[in-house]
Amino acid sequence: MNAIQFESNAQFASENKPSQSYLSLAFETRSHVETACAAFHLNRASQTLRVWATYESGPIRPTRIHGRLAWPVAEIKRLLNGGA
Repeated sequence: MNAIQFESNAQFASENKPSQSYLSLAFETRSHVETACAAFHLNRASQTLRVWATYESGPIRPTRIHGRLAWPVAEIKRLLNGGA
């Protein structure tokens, strides 16, 4: 693959990537957020949080609601403020 093809593919990927914006945690009114939102705030991949949930090995643990993961906002804030 030459440099022009690579640049074109990278541009295509960035243009077609869904843009997601999340509310700042300072303004978050929900008690729990979905995995993608929690991952965004923790600067981790969503899959990393799913591994934490599966093996109960991460610094925070989600609540399971009908098979879905809900991450507590208070725990995310604590972790970001230096809590272990």
